[in-house]
Amino acid sequence: MNLKHQCFTVGLTGGIASGKSTVSDIFAELGCPIIDADIIAREVVEPKTEGLKQLVKTFGTAILNSHNELDRKKLRKIVFNDEQKLAILNSTLHPLIGKEIANRVKNVKQDYCIVVIPLLCENSNYQWLDRILVVDVSEDTQIKRLTARDHITEELAEKMLASQCNREQRLQIADDVINNEQDLSKLNKLVRTLDKLYKQLAISYKK
Repeated sequence: MNLKHQCFTVGLTGGIASGKSTVSDIFAELGCPIIDADIIAREVVEPKTEGLKQLVKTFGTAILNSHNELDRKKLRKIVFNDEQKLAILNSTLHPLIGKEIANRVKNVKQDYCIVVIPLLCENSNYQWLDRILVVDVSEDTQIKRLTARDHITEELAEKMLASQCNREQRLQIADDVINNEQDLSKLNKLVRTLDKLYKQLAISYKK
């Protein structure tokens, strides 16, 4: 995504169950605009959108429910273990998601914004970001949180982790790292420190 933007833009990422939402919520409480790629990914395939029309054209009406809405479980079954179909799905949705992210970043009035992109590490096109913040926890913590949150087996949790970049790969692209294996008060302090840093960097960015 080739994105020209006015505000300092921070990409927030992390592995599954690392606590990205908790961190982004704290930034939001501090007044930082949050642009969430997962939310946009759902919005671009809502009924009557161009995104949903393209998916139906590609995969057929079998991916719709009785209300003509996207049935994500049906779509997942179609693309699961089929790399070609998954690639088609991604090539259809990623440009739409990227365009909407770009539009929202351009409309930000504050000095900086956070763009939450869970699979940022898996997508090599992140050079448009001014800074990358990784929410980091150990894989053991991820598995414990996943099994408790989603009521799944450790085996399935491990498979979900294996489908993403590993911890070391995420840390390699990080400018800043938040260790999210501490209590909420310490996490709040870390986020507040980064908020001050990003505001300072944003001032330099605009000069």
